[in-house]
Amino acid sequence: MELVAGCYEQVLFGFSVHPEPKADGDHEQKWTPVADFTHHAHTASLSALAVNSRFVVTGSKDETIHIYDMKKKIDHGALVHHNGTITCLEFHGNRHLISGAEDGLICVWDAKKWECLKSIKAHKGHVTFLSIHPSGKLALSVGTDKTLRTWNLVEGRSAFIKNIKQNAHIVQWSPRGEKYIVVILNKIDVYQLDTASVSGTITNESRISSVTFLSESVLAVAGDEEVVRFFDTDSLTCLCEFKAHENRVKDIFSFEIPENHVIVTASSDGFIKMWKLKQDKKVPPSLLCEVNTNARLTCLGVWLDKVTDRKESLPPAAELFPVSKEQSKSNKKDSGHVVQEEEKQSKPNTKKCGLTGVSNKPTKGSSQVLTKKRKTVEMLGKKKRKKNKI
Repeated sequence: MELVAGCYEQVLFGFSVHPEPKADGDHEQKWTPVADFTHHAHTASLSALAVNSRFVVTGSKDETIHIYDMKKKIDHGALVHHNGTITCLEFHGNRHLISGAEDGLICVWDAKKWECLKSIKAHKGHVTFLSIHPSGKLALSVGTDKTLRTWNLVEGRSAFIKNIKQNAHIVQWSPRGEKYIVVILNKIDVYQLDTASVSGTITNESRISSVTFLSESVLAVAGDEEVVRFFDTDSLTCLCEFKAHENRVKDIFSFEIPENHVIVTASSDGFIKMWKLKQDKKVPPSLLCEVNTNARLTCLGVWLDKVTDRKESLPPAAELFPVSKEQSKSNKKDSGHVVQEEEKQSKPNTKKCGLTGVSNKPTKGSSQVLTKKRKTVEMLGKKKRKKNKI
């Protein structure tokens, strides 16, 4: 297991965490975080982070997405397509990465070949957050144009646009996808999928910075304060709260492993902390371990080695955001002004799609350079073989 966190200081931290054998008389198992790596790939502060079973990807204010191979512990390159700060990243199983940025684009990447499959002009302003439905067929996005947008991922088009009164900065599906939440400042609107209407509103004491569902009805909320709260999204009540850090909590992440349901918190105070959840969510969690990075943390993730991804059975690449010429024409006709606008605006950026080398300065059209280099190597190899025959 590896805790990964990005910071204002442009660094990605990695800490491997190992449970220690229980000593006699110990009620709780102790966990020890050990510094594994620091990776300085970006030229500006890190703003977003996502993890799948092999890779960690980081987005930054330098407008690039960097890929880090956790199996080999190497920099795998950078994705360059966006013109603006990367605001959100989410993996869809191990096959796709979806990114959003301040340029208003949502991009879908093939997470095997690292090619840009689709680029959509999603919002007139910034894309502030996106979330993929557990089925993989729908996605939600919010932006600074005061809209909540639903995307049909199978057909690659806009499905529904809802105007909201203020700019939302977080949207999140529940684990089963029966509800979703939209966060505006310190308020959380809970929507039901079957009615697409607000069933209730939760109010936090401070502006919300991060949320994560602990179950279909329990939501963990972190904000611009030291406290983390658990809310029931059905009764709209606060189940419990606990002081997690000495400064504001910037990000929160939850995962389950055998015998443990864990949440991880990262704060501006530099600490990453792991907490063990109790079965009764009215009881605050207990601290498993903590580590001080001495940096101002901004984003957080957990890489679990040899994890079986529950989303692997979702639609294959061909079914997600179709990219063939015939399909793209039909999408353009069916999807209305949103995708048509995207088609026009994304043309100048198509050359920037793709994976660069491991250089800190991503280069445009690097895939063409790699192809030429490969052909040159092949030609040299043939010449050598001819000489040897003579």
